[in-house]
Formats: sequence, structure tokens, C-alpha cells
Amino acid sequence: VQLVESGGGLVQPGGSLRLSCAASEFAFNRQFMSWYRQAPGKERELVAGISHFGATIEYSDSVKGRFTISRDNAKKTVDLQMNSLSPEDTGVYYCNARDILTSENAWGQGTQVTVSS
Repeated sequence: VQLVESGGGLVQPGGSLRLSCAASEFAFNRQFMSWYRQAPGKERELVAGISHFGATIEYSDSVKGRFTISRDNAKKTVDLQMNSLSPEDTGVYYCNARDILTSENAWGQGTQVTVSS
């Protein structure tokens, strides 16, 4: 199981970024996919999650209305569209896969998002 994130970078407050996570060969449509982030000096926190066929989507209160998570099971990708970014959104963003049958967890290496003027 391998997850590779991309799309991070430096953006000004109010700007947008789109993160993408690509999965290796495994039962992607059996995975609950999530995005987490970790700000400097803080614990890793859940940002958004989407169930294996997209029927259930959840967001943290801090990003609700600004971020959108989506997945493409054919391409084995999960994206996070981030709008109206603020400095508080700065951190390393991680992709997570949790197998709904085995509960096995996998993490990507993370991608840095910096919101600064």
C-alpha cells in the first residue's frame, strides 16, 4: 500500500490549492480515505474524510464550507480542494487510507501547505 500526495505549496491568504493523493495497486474502493494535517507544534488532526463510494463525507468544523474532498475510484485518487485559505491552514497535509474490512491504515509522506502573504 502506497499513498503519494501532491499539490502543496505556498499560497496567499484567500487563495486556493488542490491537493491530490494517488494510491498504489490495492483495493482502493474498500478504503475510507481521509486528509489530515499537522501544524507546527500541534497534533495531527482530521480535516476531511470520504467513504469508499463517497456516500459519507465529513469535515472538521474549521474547514467546513471552504474545503471539498472527492475521490475517483477508477483513477485511485482522492483530492482536497481548499478555498479561502488562511494562515491557520498552514501545515503538512497527509493522506490516509483505512481498509473498511481489515482496519489496516496507510499514510502518505505528506505535502506542505503554507499560507502566507
